[in-house]
Amino acid sequence: MSLLFASPSSDKASLEEGPAFTPRFDAQGLITAVVTDHRDGVLLMVAHMNAEALSLTIETGIAHYYSRSRKALWKKGETSGNLQRVVDLRTDCDQDALWLTVEVAGHDATCHTGRRSCFYRSVAVENGAVVLTLRDDHRHFDPSSVYSKI
Repeated sequence: MSLLFASPSSDKASLEEGPAFTPRFDAQGLITAVVTDHRDGVLLMVAHMNAEALSLTIETGIAHYYSRSRKALWKKGETSGNLQRVVDLRTDCDQDALWLTVEVAGHDATCHTGRRSCFYRSVAVENGAVVLTLRDDHRHFDPSSVYSKI
């Protein structure tokens, strides 16, 4: 059963201060979801949800997302075992973004590369060129043994 969300209010005060959850999906029917670890606040990933993914997340307490590349609903961790149990779900002031704090099961890793976070590289400038610097090379699992196609 999918939840039905109320239409976003055109009244700014109701949107920003009222009790109605009225998520504002973009033209593609998606809303951005920022995901952090509930224990230490580490940024794990940024993804998107459509109404079905958001409904399933609220109903089950397990994070579901919408994959733009596969154009499909995706239950995070279903293949790897690294399910994300939602501890808290918040929306921003104008209800066009979500913040999930989660507890990660399994290998305590979120990224399909086997790392804890998808944000394992920093952007830097070296000799006038923009480069990526590896900040976390610890793999919690071997992606080739977990995923059939990466």
